[in-house]
Amino acid sequence: MSRFEIKMPKLGESITEGTIISWSVQVGDIIKEDDVLFEVNTAKVSAEIPSPVEGKVVEILFKEGDTVAVGTVVAIVDIGGENSEDEDSVEALQSSATDESVAVVSKAASEETPQVKAVKSEEERWYSPVVLQLAREAGIQPKELDTIPGTGYQGRVSKKDIKSYIVRKQSGGIMIAKPTATPEVQRITPASGTFSAEGVEVKEMDRVRKVIADHMVMSKHTSPHVTNVVEVDVTKLVKWRDKNKDAFFRREGVKLTYMPAITEAVAKALAAYPQVNVSVEGYNILFKKHINVGIAVSLNDGNLIVPVVRDADRLNLNGLAVAIDSLALKARDNKLMPDDISGGTFTITNFGTFKSLFGTPIINQPQVAILGVGYIEKKPAVIETPEGDVIAIRHKMYLSLSYDHRVVDGSLGGNFLYFIKEYLENWKE
Repeated sequence: MSRFEIKMPKLGESITEGTIISWSVQVGDIIKEDDVLFEVNTAKVSAEIPSPVEGKVVEILFKEGDTVAVGTVVAIVDIGGENSEDEDSVEALQSSATDESVAVVSKAASEETPQVKAVKSEEERWYSPVVLQLAREAGIQPKELDTIPGTGYQGRVSKKDIKSYIVRKQSGGIMIAKPTATPEVQRITPASGTFSAEGVEVKEMDRVRKVIADHMVMSKHTSPHVTNVVEVDVTKLVKWRDKNKDAFFRREGVKLTYMPAITEAVAKALAAYPQVNVSVEGYNILFKKHINVGIAVSLNDGNLIVPVVRDADRLNLNGLAVAIDSLALKARDNKLMPDDISGGTFTITNFGTFKSLFGTPIINQPQVAILGVGYIEKKPAVIETPEGDVIAIRHKMYLSLSYDHRVVDGSLGGNFLYFIKEYLENWKE
């Protein structure tokens, strides 16, 4: 039997795990190439995972609802073949499939039963942000964390391991002193579901909110955040939009908002200041050759997703408007694909949608900066004219730039933000 092993694919940058929503096949099913094997969901992006081969499903290693780390084998397909020539062709096929996020491990490794491996030294052990967060919330100190047996890759402690440990500890199954807490807090266990305690209703976060929470905490731990704010006179831009929005809708079929103009200004600024279009790996700075602008979209359930406009600097205003509108509709209809949310090099978030003047956004890792867009409102302003200063009604908004102070200093951040301000204030009507 020639075994082809399917791994959990990577569904976007910084994504380390995916939840299997449903299986489309069962053990014993005969499948063809490109038949859907299962549906996986990560950070609100649902994707149907096709089979790269045809054959017979001989093993399904995880059930629906399981959250699986990227790179973990989830199913095994028998693609036939008894001789070495077939084995060679299988090896070549597996190698090529790796580029499509369908990875392969050796037969021997796949047949091993995962072993619980406790690691004594913290230096020898790696903990994911979610494990560290859960440990902190439960008052588990590093030395205690090092004693927890792990069932993950190379003995690592998984989220399931730490949750199970906390439940046993709080129920008295582990004889370790509990952290100081009020009696009411001690009665609240980390079991899933909705329950009440002393007049408090407790609801566990949904999976998407957990992903967002972990990502935000990780970003604050990773990057020293600095935020600059400028006020922008967008009177020219407002007048231009009012003059052209009806004709634009008839021509392009989408509403003309301010976001395409802001995105164009950001793309121009990133081209002028490529030091902002980077990411960081240790002490290395990775300069990105493409300008891919992510735009945060608020979903109907209150969660956020950041679809990406690729090569934004190569699109004109019409192209940006159509791309932004299309991605926003796909996001709200839950039809985004992994490629739609991966590869971003900079992010824009629009606080103005909620009538907020400005905010201090959290950087979308592994990027190094994010722009917050405030609400546009009419204000009295002093205008210089040849006849002297006058007070006039102008359309104003605030822009806030949060940046990673490891690689973006105040001078670079300030100049980058001022470039965007100048571009929008001098918008050609």
